[in-house]
Amino acid sequence: MLQVPPLLESIESPADLRKLDAADLPRLADELRQYYFQLMNQIGGHFGASLGTVELTVALHYIFNTPYDRLVWDVGHQAHFHKILTGRREQMHSIRKHGGLSPFPKRGESPFDTFGVGHSSTSISAALGMALAKNPQDDYKTVAVIGDGAMTAGMAFEALNHAGAVDADMLVVLNDNDMSISENVGALSNYFARILSGKIYTSMREGSKKVLNVMPPMKELALRAEIHMKGMILPGTLFEELGFHYSGPIDGHNLPLLVKTLKTLSKLKGPRLLHIVTQKGKGYELAEKNPIKYHAVSPGYLDKDQAETPAEKPASPKKPSYSQVFGDWLCDMAKQAPDLVAITPAMREGSGLVRYSKAFPERYFDVGIAEQHAVTFAAGLACEGKKPVVAIYSTFLQRAYDQLIHDVALQNLPVMFAIDRAGLVGADGPTHHGSFDLSYLNAIPNMVIMAPADEVECRDMLSTGFYHEGPSAVRYPRGTGPGKSLDNSLNTIVMGKGKIKREGQSVAILSFGSMLETAMAVGERLDATVANMRFIKPLDEALIAKLAQSHTLLVTLEDNAKIGGAGSGVSALVVAKYPNCSVINLGLPDEFVEHGDTQILMEKAGLDVNSICKAIGAYEKLT
Repeated sequence: MLQVPPLLESIESPADLRKLDAADLPRLADELRQYYFQLMNQIGGHFGASLGTVELTVALHYIFNTPYDRLVWDVGHQAHFHKILTGRREQMHSIRKHGGLSPFPKRGESPFDTFGVGHSSTSISAALGMALAKNPQDDYKTVAVIGDGAMTAGMAFEALNHAGAVDADMLVVLNDNDMSISENVGALSNYFARILSGKIYTSMREGSKKVLNVMPPMKELALRAEIHMKGMILPGTLFEELGFHYSGPIDGHNLPLLVKTLKTLSKLKGPRLLHIVTQKGKGYELAEKNPIKYHAVSPGYLDKDQAETPAEKPASPKKPSYSQVFGDWLCDMAKQAPDLVAITPAMREGSGLVRYSKAFPERYFDVGIAEQHAVTFAAGLACEGKKPVVAIYSTFLQRAYDQLIHDVALQNLPVMFAIDRAGLVGADGPTHHGSFDLSYLNAIPNMVIMAPADEVECRDMLSTGFYHEGPSAVRYPRGTGPGKSLDNSLNTIVMGKGKIKREGQSVAILSFGSMLETAMAVGERLDATVANMRFIKPLDEALIAKLAQSHTLLVTLEDNAKIGGAGSGVSALVVAKYPNCSVINLGLPDEFVEHGDTQILMEKAGLDVNSICKAIGAYEKLT
């Protein structure tokens, strides 16, 4: 049972928070952290990012009349304390679990969640829409919170440009902690660092503090003066050029200063940007020292008194994850292919690129949270004879669909996409499920699309895609495969050819990707033929023809949306050429699958062994 500290226990909503004396807020921030350590040690999940926003969250809800005033979070990793303070404290143990709280802000979950998020860099655009949607009688205020990592995405600057041009009445809070999941990269991050380390800025701020400390009545006047006259310290800032009133940078963990600054800014009009500096993992020493390691934690991982080294995460399974398989293949291929270049949009750790980034730094590019740029950048490299490999999550590749079509596929450039987290990813939910990649890739001419059933196939397909003289994609799931023995070979497979894995009777199951183990289990139970199709595009039409002519029913099986997925191509072929054979497509339903344990989600989608057998049996009875 979690112990709720007394002051926090009295807060059921931001309305209760606003009844407190401002002097009590630092104590509340301390209690929030105490509660959060207990919670995350019990349930695990995203950890470090929210710790850095405790004071900001308290100050925003204290100054602004939420939910009437619109507060828009970016990504959502930083919004756990927002959930705690907005009536969901007693439900926090259910976060990320099936039927429990969403891991991210979600409109249907609470009126305080004004905009659903999961992907980065959307907050300014959404808040701008809300600000410009005001009716004449409305007087609500609009606030967007965005991290410096999310600021690297193009749409954040598109929104800033628009907001400045229309003189939108809104506040943007830039939470600068020099981190996303990995260290931030790029010129913008360097610009922030130069501001914070500048001797002139630092000396002027410190000198001002000394004067103000002996002249307390001047503090409020000085705060206002800083907001309006910061150009004397930071002339010609990027944000001012975009039409924003820039304030800061200020200490994002100094609650009295945050409250005073936000109170002053709330009374101003027009586009305003407050730049605060925070520390990811604030309040937990080990997370402060190693924010990458503590971005997310497992249950039981946190050492409550911080006096000892926390228990290590459970040892990695002997079976490598698909991300590790990709990372090892990349290093092996890079040794013999000097033109190989690897690109990631800010997902070095998740995509398995750490070892490669250290071994081949001159051929490694982390472009920040900028998926569109990553894809077109790869196209440019390919134009000049390089062999780019874009390591990207399925859900994030959706953000670069136009670039995938126009800049890569239309020009038939040899860019390979290593697509991680395909299929259902579990607790992160619908914003992160890789439910649609086969559908959105299948429609694109020139694309070769492969899905491995095991680790060896994954390596072989990566090599096949790399050597292909055109665009290709290898999509693989989160976690581990069946545990096939691996070596450092760089074999290829025959383009567009599947394999029969089991001979059976009247039913043939055509399995795509990671569904093969399930297909084999169904095949054993029903004495069905099982084929590992391997290629979604080009389909193995010869194999489909053979199966359609020797079986009465073909069943396609995939962990992608049924609409437009791998099975749709099989159905079109069979209907056109083999009318005596029936086809049923089994895949993800036409809905956004919620968060929860992957096994539970697969059962609800009808993709477990029992459900598949029932679906086949029901169809056979009808016919």
